[in-house]
Amino acid sequence: MPPPSAGPPPADGLLSAARRTLRELAHGLSHASHPPTPLFADSPRRWLRLLPYAVVVALAAVFVPVTIQVLTNDYGVSGGAAGALAVGQAAPLLMLAHRPLQAWWIVFAADVVGALLIHTERQGTIWPWTPPAIIGYLFVLLALGLRESRRTLVGVWLVTGAAGPLLHLLVPSRNDGGALLLFVLGAVVLVIGAAVRERSEAQRLLVEQETISEAERAQRTLLEERTRIARELHDVVAHHMSVITVQADSAPYRISGLSDEARAEFTSIAAGARESLTEMRRLLSVLRSDGTRGELAPQPGLDRVQQLVEATVRAGLPAELTLAADVEEAVKGDGVPQAVDLSAYRIVQEALANVIRHAPGARTRVSVTVRDGHLTVLVVNDRPQEPGSPLETSGTGHGLVGMRERVRLTGGTLDTGPLPDGGFRVAARLPLPPPQPPPASVPPEES
Repeated sequence: MPPPSAGPPPADGLLSAARRTLRELAHGLSHASHPPTPLFADSPRRWLRLLPYAVVVALAAVFVPVTIQVLTNDYGVSGGAAGALAVGQAAPLLMLAHRPLQAWWIVFAADVVGALLIHTERQGTIWPWTPPAIIGYLFVLLALGLRESRRTLVGVWLVTGAAGPLLHLLVPSRNDGGALLLFVLGAVVLVIGAAVRERSEAQRLLVEQETISEAERAQRTLLEERTRIARELHDVVAHHMSVITVQADSAPYRISGLSDEARAEFTSIAAGARESLTEMRRLLSVLRSDGTRGELAPQPGLDRVQQLVEATVRAGLPAELTLAADVEEAVKGDGVPQAVDLSAYRIVQEALANVIRHAPGARTRVSVTVRDGHLTVLVVNDRPQEPGSPLETSGTGHGLVGMRERVRLTGGTLDTGPLPDGGFRVAARLPLPPPQPPPASVPPEES
């Protein structure tokens, strides 16, 4: 007994593959692979958007009279028939800007009809395609190559190649090589058009990918800066919570004569502070899930801006600092919240780092002032004075993302941008809490 067949015979498989290929080719020839929009439709330049229409109008204006003249003078076709053929072969060139596949069907049918019409005319002329028909057909193929898929182009090329032998079978007495010429030139034009289209498509996809990658990098930078801010705020808030805990624990020992209710209240305050610290540490462990360890040193503030500027000067950047006296008094008197104090330091740090990266050697001025209930941080650099290229020729703006996030956190405003003389300006305005009124003196009790 013969073993059961494992699959269809090879011949059946080849036939099914051939039928499937023919169906795909027929679908490609009958369905355009793009919407009816012209080339450069998305270009911001108006003249570039109008260029395809100008080209097809010029082609039609040239080929209609030329085709009529060639048909009447070289092939002896009557004026009416020559005009009809010229319109059928050249007028569809107007459709190349937005519907090249439909234009190809009309031009191809008109060329076949023209070949059948002129086969009995003068010998010694190119047949089955006339010279204007060949050149106009090549423009059609070029438009197809710039817009359609490979499958459609292969189908158009095969149909074009098959039309010549079929016409020679109908008219064996004419064999002037026009069909072979169009078949070869058509292949070259289709390859050129497809190569240009695929290169443009690859460049478009590359630009889109770069845009997506840049957006992802900016988002990642924003998330990293938010994580860093959260860690620093944890250290700031944890300090205050620790002070509350210590004060609440030591209050019953420092203050005599407390009632049991007051002692219980202090105990509850200390327990709540410890619970808050525990929750904050859990949150910080999530933020530091990458395995990094937090800094154990106190967070920097405006009292360390002088050291930051001095370190920048030692790095080769001529920088000077103007720190108003009222700023030092506000920092020493706890008039500047720690979140604002830390944000101001980080803004100066990032601004100086940007100057070193993008404008090495530029004279830089740092100013910190207090005015109208706001802390103003101003970092301005001039045009680089030293010859040479910057360390980074193009900025991504990710450093400014962190500045904006810090300023937004404190409820302030940030103004950044280039200056007319080639420098750059960073100005942050951070709100300060209103000054606390001095405690009212209590008059002594009269005995």
